[in-house]
Amino acid sequence: MGCSDADYSYLRDLVLQQSANLIDPSRNALFDTRLTPVVQMAGASSVKDLVKMLRTNRPAHLHRAVAEAMTINETSFFRDVKPYELLRRTILPRLMEEKKKERRLRIWSAASSTGQEAYSMAMLMLSHFPELADWDVKIVGTDISRRVVEYAKRGRYSRLEVNRGLPAGMLLRYMVRDGEEWEISAQVRAMCEFHCANLCMPLSFLPVFDLVLLRNVLLYFSQQDRSTVFRHVHRQMAREGYLLLGNAEQADESTDQFAVEFSTNESSYFYRPA
Repeated sequence: MGCSDADYSYLRDLVLQQSANLIDPSRNALFDTRLTPVVQMAGASSVKDLVKMLRTNRPAHLHRAVAEAMTINETSFFRDVKPYELLRRTILPRLMEEKKKERRLRIWSAASSTGQEAYSMAMLMLSHFPELADWDVKIVGTDISRRVVEYAKRGRYSRLEVNRGLPAGMLLRYMVRDGEEWEISAQVRAMCEFHCANLCMPLSFLPVFDLVLLRNVLLYFSQQDRSTVFRHVHRQMAREGYLLLGNAEQADESTDQFAVEFSTNESSYFYRPA
C-alpha cells in the first residue's frame, strides 16, 4: 500500500519547514522516487513506512535527509547562455571599472547545487578577463544540501555533465580527464569555495558580495520566503553591487530593496540594491 494524501501532506510540510522548498501536491510522485535512498538508510520498507518512523520518533537526521533529497538540484555548466553574455559584456566590465582601485571581487553563487555555476563563472573570467589574474577574486557557492556542497567541492564530473553546456575549448583548457570523469583544474578550483547555507536564515558568516547570482531557485519558495531571501541577500551585497536572477524570475513582486536596470547591449536586465 502506497502513501496516503495525509502522508504526502506531512512530507510536504516537513520539507517546507526544513528548507522552505514549496512542493506542489501535483508533484507528490517525486517523493516516491527521490526518497528511495532515505528509505534504505532508515531501514524502512517503503516511503509510507518511512513516514511512520518520522511521525513516531521524529529523528532529526532523517528529517534533514528527506529535505535534502527533495531539494531541486538541476544545473549545468553555462546554464542559459544569455546571462553569461550579460555578465561578459556588461556587468563584469562595469565591476572591473568600479573596483579597479581595490582590485578585489567577491561573487556569490547563492544556490550553487553541484558547483557548475560557480566553476562556469571562474572559467568565464579566466577566458575573457586575463587582467584579473592579479586581482583578489573569490567565487563563493552556497547550497542548503550538504550532499551537493560536497559534490561541488570534489570538482569531478561525468562525461554527461561536462557535455551539458561546457564548450569544448573550456573543457580542454580548464578540466583534466581522469578515467571516465573530468576534474576541475587547480587554477579554476583556487577561485571557488563552497559552503552549506539556508537562504531563509541569516547569512552574516558570508562576506559582502559585489555580484550575486540567485538564479532558478526563487520559484521553489513561497511569496513570504522570497521576501525573506531578498532581505538576506540585500544585507550581503555591496551598495553598488549587482544581482542576477533566473530568466523567469523577478524581484519587484517580492521586495522593494532592489531596482531593475536594463542593459541596452543585451536587451536584458539585472538588479541593483535600491
